[in-house]
Order: sequence, then C-alpha cells, then structure tokens
Amino acid sequence: MRDNHLLLPFTILTAGIIIAVSLFTWTWKGMRSEEQTINVTGSAKKDIVSDLGFLRGSISIQSATAESSYRALVNQKPQLLSYLKNKGFPEDQVKFYPMTNYQVFDYDGNGRQIGVKGHVYSQRMEIQSGDVKKIQAISLDIASLIENGVYFTVESPEFYYTKIADVKIQIQAAAARDARDRAEKIVKATGSDLGPMRSGRMGVLQIIPKNSNEISDYGVNDVSSIEKEVIAVVNASFQIK
Repeated sequence: MRDNHLLLPFTILTAGIIIAVSLFTWTWKGMRSEEQTINVTGSAKKDIVSDLGFLRGSISIQSATAESSYRALVNQKPQLLSYLKNKGFPEDQVKFYPMTNYQVFDYDGNGRQIGVKGHVYSQRMEIQSGDVKKIQAISLDIASLIENGVYFTVESPEFYYTKIADVKIQIQAAAARDARDRAEKIVKATGSDLGPMRSGRMGVLQIIPKNSNEISDYGVNDVSSIEKEVIAVVNASFQIK
C-alpha cells in the first residue's frame, strides 16, 4: 500500500521532468536556428555617360608695370571670346572670374630680393555645355591661341552625370538583390532555407572611368572621363531557417 501511495506522485514528477526537458530542447533548437546567419557581399555596376561638361582656364600676362600688364590682358580677351564664339560659345555663355595680380621679384646670386621684376595679371574663365564631346574637343585645341599671342592656360575638363542621384538608388537596390541571391544559393546548397535579412550596410559608391580598376575605401567620384561606371556594394546578414 505504501508503494502504491508513492507511485502517483513519482509518475507525475517524472512526466513533468520529461515535458520540461522536451520544451527546453525545442526552445533551444529554435533559438539556435534563429542565431544561425550568413554574411554575404552583393554588388552591382551600371555604365553611365556624362551629360554636362566644364572647361576652365586662365589668360595670364607678365609685364614690367602693373598698368601695361593689365592693358595687355584686356587686349587679349577679345581674341579669346572670338575663338570661343567660333566654337559655339557666344560671349554671354562665357563666365569670367575677377582678375588677380601679383608682383614677380628679382633676386641676386645670394637669394636676396633686389627689386621687382614684373607684374602678372590673370583672369580665369569658364564655359559649360551638355555637349561633352565639344567641351573635350575645345580642351585639346584652345592652347593653339598662343599662335595669336594669347597666353591661355587650360585646365583639365570636368565631366558630370546630372541624374546620378537616381542611379544611386537603382544601383544600391540592385546590389541588395545581388546579396540576397548569393545568400539564397549558398544556403540552398546546404539544404536549408534563407530567412529575413538581419542587418545590412551600404558601401561607399564608386564612380570610376569605364574599364578602370580605381577603387577607394572613401569612394571615388571621377570627373575626368565622359564614360563612367558606377559600382555599389552591400554587406548583408541573413537568418538561416
């Protein structure tokens, strides 16, 4: 009788332990499943063609006096404007910046300043156009003004794509899709399923000349080329079911 009296509590206790262990095992497996993740890197690339070009340069004159240097610069501007007009840029499309001037000093054999050698006057100008090929062509030819006595120093042209903000959104989305596709293929190869994305980080955008391998941790924003590539990278973490 005594043994039968203890049998029921013992059975209940044993059953409780078994249920508790089962619940713990199921919970632990679920937690382990949620903790399993895969980290992948997705990327996307898009070709773009610049639709806006800038060309800048300066007329510079050195003469014995400030007055003669200034007059020589003023006299050379009409020749520059005439050249640009013939290339398709009338005067109202040429932007001039304020003149600058400085003295050039003369020195003796010991490096001591002994007087003023001359005065330099210069003025910077800028033109822009959506015809980037025209900007490129002028940049290669405008130095020929020296044959007419115009001392013009040309700067490297700059080329931009004005719709880059739209491209950034498109290409970052494409990089995120690429990351998910990569993760899904890897996970399915192991017999598992891919869960939702746990975290994601966008890399810096790279705008580089076409067919270039120029990449920087801080990003590249090329303005030297007409044809460019935009590259986006996304680092993402996904749950494995």
